Amino acid sequence: MDMATFAQVLDSTLRLATPLLFACLAGLISERAGIFDIGLEGKMLAAAFLAAAIAYVSGNVWLGVLAGIAISVFMSLIHGVASITFRGNQLISGVAINFLAAGITVVIAQNWFRQGGRTPSLTGDARMAPIDLPFADALADVPVIGPIYGIFSGHAPLVYLAFLCVPATWFLLFRTRFGLRLRAVGENPAAVDTAGISVIGMRYGAVAICGVLCGLAGAYLSTGLSAGFVKDMSAGRGYIALAAMIFAKWRPWHAMGAVLLFGLLEAVANRFQSIEVMGLALPIQVMQALPYILTVVILAGFVGRAIPPRAGGSPYVKEH
Repeated sequence: MDMATFAQVLDSTLRLATPLLFACLAGLISERAGIFDIGLEGKMLAAAFLAAAIAYVSGNVWLGVLAGIAISVFMSLIHGVASITFRGNQLISGVAINFLAAGITVVIAQNWFRQGGRTPSLTGDARMAPIDLPFADALADVPVIGPIYGIFSGHAPLVYLAFLCVPATWFLLFRTRFGLRLRAVGENPAAVDTAGISVIGMRYGAVAICGVLCGLAGAYLSTGLSAGFVKDMSAGRGYIALAAMIFAKWRPWHAMGAVLLFGLLEAVANRFQSIEVMGLALPIQVMQALPYILTVVILAGFVGRAIPPRAGGSPYVKEH
């Protein structure tokens, strides 16, 4: 593999890892507060559809992004009402959101646009424009430095925002009073309640943040990574994000490394139709399945001991 091809693979890795990173951080914050969220996939899908639809109708991609965030937060609040207020099963609530999003996005897309459950292609201001970093053109022909610098240039704004969210999430969780309380709610909500802090309020706050990040993930999928919405375009990324979160053991910096690994595998699969291993050519189907195979391997126990927050998945009942 020459330097140019290597740089192109890494460039694709950043693009493909972006929605995974948003979703992984969303699940991380939610679960740190004790709310398991299997519904990352559904919220991404709903946000992808509405972002593309509003961007196409309005001709403004940022209105589409706001719409994607809004629908994702709305679905997060549905999950919050079911699992926090009514103390329902968090896993069932999340799965229900996934089913709801998978069905309703196609039905509404067909009703609005009559294109088989997809939106029209986005062009011009309806699609997210890339940002070229300073001196990218001047350094393009410089050996080694040019291709490496070019890896970080020419991405959509949400790519840079996703990676900035990693230190921001770390700072929020481990260097602020809000983060301390959020983690405490996921570990020992009774103690937090005894200190006069609203467990329900903290959990709803975590769920809302989760919705914002999932909305950004979905909006990027349809307006930045692609040029419109198609049926089931999230393609299991929500579940891969959950696997990456477990792989990272609920830590932001490790989560970034995990999603970059998934993104790299997908980039390699997209770039190379087949790869020879010990003289045998792996078919394209195997290459395309690599990220999902890695997900299964991780969940099968090759992560080591990953201990979730102690109060995760358990509704809090205030003692009188």
